[in-house]
Order: sequence, then structure tokens, then C-alpha cells
Amino acid sequence: MLDGALVVWTLPHLPTEAAPRIDLSGLDKMDTAGAWYLAEAQHSGARLEGLKPNHAQLMETVATAIPEPDPVPPVVPHWKQILTRTGMRTMQALGYFKELSEYLGRFLAAGIRAIRHPSQFRLTSLVYHCQETGVRAIPIVFTMSFLIGVVLAFQGAAQLSRFGAEVFVVDLIAIAVLRELGILLTAIVVAGRTASALTASIGSMKMREEIDAMRTFGMDPDMVLTLPRVLALVITLPILGLIADVAGLVGGAVMSWITLGISPPMFLTRLSEIDVSHVIVGLSKAPFFAVIIGIIGVHGGMRVGKDAESLGQMTSKSVVNAIFAVIIADALFSVFFSVIGL
Repeated sequence: MLDGALVVWTLPHLPTEAAPRIDLSGLDKMDTAGAWYLAEAQHSGARLEGLKPNHAQLMETVATAIPEPDPVPPVVPHWKQILTRTGMRTMQALGYFKELSEYLGRFLAAGIRAIRHPSQFRLTSLVYHCQETGVRAIPIVFTMSFLIGVVLAFQGAAQLSRFGAEVFVVDLIAIAVLRELGILLTAIVVAGRTASALTASIGSMKMREEIDAMRTFGMDPDMVLTLPRVLALVITLPILGLIADVAGLVGGAVMSWITLGISPPMFLTRLSEIDVSHVIVGLSKAPFFAVIIGIIGVHGGMRVGKDAESLGQMTSKSVVNAIFAVIIADALFSVFFSVIGL
């Protein structure tokens, strides 16, 4: 508030002889808003005349309290932004891989401990999780693999019939299902089904502080939670992979009979000529896929916070990471088996 002040203005930022002049000799009272206004005017080049000492002190206090504008950040080149984001993502991925390695070590340590002290192993929990991850997944795995075999036979017949090589549809179905698609698609289904269930169940226990209660009572969460769940996956995933192989071959045989007239005995005769190494290659991946899915699911559950939003985020993250890791592992196995000639 400015009382009794005669203000004479000209344009700001002019030379000194033409600077605005503010006569404050008649000013009796001034609040902080008026002091701020006069301080800004003085900063812009105005001359204050007749300013009283107490008003000058108030203006000095207000001017000192005025915040400095934030400095304008320098413009970062686009290529540098890309490198920065890439480096941050790489460090996050390495940190995530380090955490998974820790949980893998804890799982192996719990397994060794169970071998040395069988009384501490929870067989009932293992049987329960085998039922949940294995038996209950059989219908969806069988249906999916059967349809995949049907699609392979139909598409293979459409392409190979142009060259009069319809009989090689059996080889196409057998090698594709037994070596790659059977176990890979089964692992993807189990990753979406079981990894989310592991993260949700362990995460909900962590939200309710049940895991802290286990540690208080002297119970090892690795023995109680991690070992039975991951071991159940290691046991059931090869069985599910074998069921998927059989279902895929059955679906391919049915469609080959319908579209190409290849009877089941002829299909079996041609199938018997396929090298058994394809079956070995496919099923040998199953335990590794099971460990990957189980460790990622358990890790996600242990990382859940105290709120439901964190539970949902970690559940979806576990599913995506498990599927992605399974596909990468399958690619690495394909390169490895190709190098060793198997």
C-alpha cells in the first residue's frame, strides 16, 4: 500500500537522464507488496526520491527475500539424451540380473539344505504347487498345442503341395513341435499363468507382513516359499512339454489326414524316421525355463510394496519379464545346439 506518493513514470530502461522518477516524500505507510513493487521499479532503473529510512530497510528486506529465477538448463544434444537413456536402462537391466542371480543362489542353497536336512523340506507344499502349476495347466496346454499342430499341418500342406512334397508335412510338424514350438509355447503359457500367480501370492503375503512373521518365528522364506514353488515348476514343466508335443503331433496328424489324405499309420511310419534328438533338445530346455519362470515370479513377489498398486505393477512386470526371458533363453539354446551339431 502506498499512501500519498506522487509517482511520475516514463518508459523503463532509458538512459539515466530520462529514467523514471518516483517521489516518495509524501509516503507515510508501506507494506511488503508496496516494497516489492518499488524494489522491482528500482531494479528496472527508476529513481526513488524522498524514501524514508524505515521504508528503505523494508525494501531491502523484501528485495533480499525475492527468489532468484532458476537458471535455464543447457540444451542437451539429442544423441547425448539417447546415450544417457541407454546407459540408464543398461544399468537397470544389470541390477535386475544381479537380483535374479541372488534369488537363484538362494534357491540352490535352499535345495542343498533340503537334501542335507530332509525333515525341513515341505513335501505337502510341493505336491500342492505341482497340482496348481502342472495338473491345472494341462487342458490349456493340450488345446493350444493341438491347434498349433493343426495350423502347421494346414499351412505346410498349402505350401508343400505346390512341389508335390506333401509327405514332408510330417517332418515339418514333428521337428517344429518337438524341437521348438511345443516346449516354447508351453513355457510361455506357464510364464503367463504361473509367474503372475507366484508374484501375486507371495506379494500379498508380503503386503500383510506374513513373511516378516515367518522370519520372527525362525522360518526361512526360501525353504517355505521359494523352494517348493520353483521345484514344482522344474518337475511339471517337462511333463507339460511332453503333453504339448503329443497334442501337437495329434493335431498335425488329424489335419494331415483331412487335407492331404495321410492316414494315421502312414503318419506314424513317417514320424518314426524322425531323429529322437529333436525330442531330447526340446525337453532338455524345460528345467531351465522352469527355473527362469520361478525365480522371476518369486523375485517379483518379494519386491511388492505395501500397497495394492505395487502388487499389480510387479505382477504384470513379472509376466512380461518371464516371457521375454524364456524367448531369449530359447534363442540361446538354439544357437548352442546348432554349434554343437545337435
